[in-house]
This record gives sequence, C-alpha cells and structure tokens, in this order.
Amino acid sequence: MLRSMRNEKGYTLIEVMIALALLGVIAVAFLGALATASNALIVTDKQTTAESLARTEMEYAKKQPYSVAPWSYELPLPGGWPEESLPEWWDHDNPHTLPSGYDGYTVSVNASRLDPENDGYDSDDGLQKITIIVKHFDDNDVITMEVYKTS
Repeated sequence: MLRSMRNEKGYTLIEVMIALALLGVIAVAFLGALATASNALIVTDKQTTAESLARTEMEYAKKQPYSVAPWSYELPLPGGWPEESLPEWWDHDNPHTLPSGYDGYTVSVNASRLDPENDGYDSDDGLQKITIIVKHFDDNDVITMEVYKTS
C-alpha cells in the first residue's frame, strides 16, 4: 500500500498554502492600486470642476463695468455679507448665483485697482486686478486664478 501512495500525483497542503498566500499578496496589491486610482480620480474631478467654475466667474467678472473702487463678492452669497464691499453694478433684486451643478463649492471674487507706476496718485492707469478663489467644502483652496482688466 505504501508503494501505491508514493506514485500518486497531487498537491500537498504546503503547496496549496503557498499558492493561496501568493494570490493574497497579488490581490492586496491590486486593491491598493485600485484605491489609489480612485482617489486620484476624485482629486482630478474636484480640480477640473473648480477650474471650470473659476473660468466661468472670471468671464462674468471681466464683462462687468470697470470700477476704480475695490469690490468683492462670494458665492453662494452668505448672510450678513457687507453691502459696502459689493460692486456698484451688483443687482440686489436679481443677484448673481452659482451655476447649477456646483454644490459644495464656494467662490470668492475680489477686485482692486492697480498702481503700476507706483506713484501713489489716484490714477490707476485703467488697470484692475481680479482674484478668484474656489474652495470645496472638504478642502482648502482648490484653485486661485488672477486676471487683469483694463478700463
């Protein structure tokens, strides 16, 4: 009987355990790579959405009338926003809002005059700097964009 069992071909328990351990290591590495790719996709989606929103706000701010006085606004407009900081062109009856699909994002837009000659005169030489900062509710600043506007 011993002779017949020696001729039997098959897998031992140790071979099966080694094969399962190798499969386990490969599965863990694959799931780790999948998790990393998923996180990268989420970050990229936030950045792309924030850039789209920043460009939309940049175009909106650039098409508004030129103003020497500094102005700013934030979207969505929080309660108690200081009236004196809103632009003179701001329509209080029909205020500008975030486009649909941008829930969870906030946009801060600030405009200030520039004195490129640094001469301290009231003349701003017709230049205005507009800064747009987009934030996501669970992050710090996602994107900051600056644009210069002339009168």
